[in-house]
Amino acid sequence: MRVKTGIVRRRRHKKLLKLARGFYSGRRKHFRKAKEQLERSLVYAYRDRRNKKRDFRRLWIVRINAAARLNGLSYSRFMHGLKLANIELDRKILADMAMNAPESFAKVANVAKEAIAK
Repeated sequence: MRVKTGIVRRRRHKKLLKLARGFYSGRRKHFRKAKEQLERSLVYAYRDRRNKKRDFRRLWIVRINAAARLNGLSYSRFMHGLKLANIELDRKILADMAMNAPESFAKVANVAKEAIAK
């Protein structure tokens, strides 16, 4: 007995082509190319969801370092001073302070300096 997969195949193809909507040229129009590209894209998405966390931490460290140097400290000495002063602010908050509230960051930097000097 022969089974035709007409509507099942069409639904499967349409579902996949809908996911491939933003792709370039035949990668969005042809099922096989779209499927190959979609598999690759999902791998990139999975990988980069993890890399995003690294990238943001790196950005925060760069911003904290720049602000700390404006206040006469290196990044490592600044973080060490915070640890000695028992200030538990994470890098995300410190980077935001460095960008949007430099005067508050300067106060925190002074506390860190004093903790190192002791």
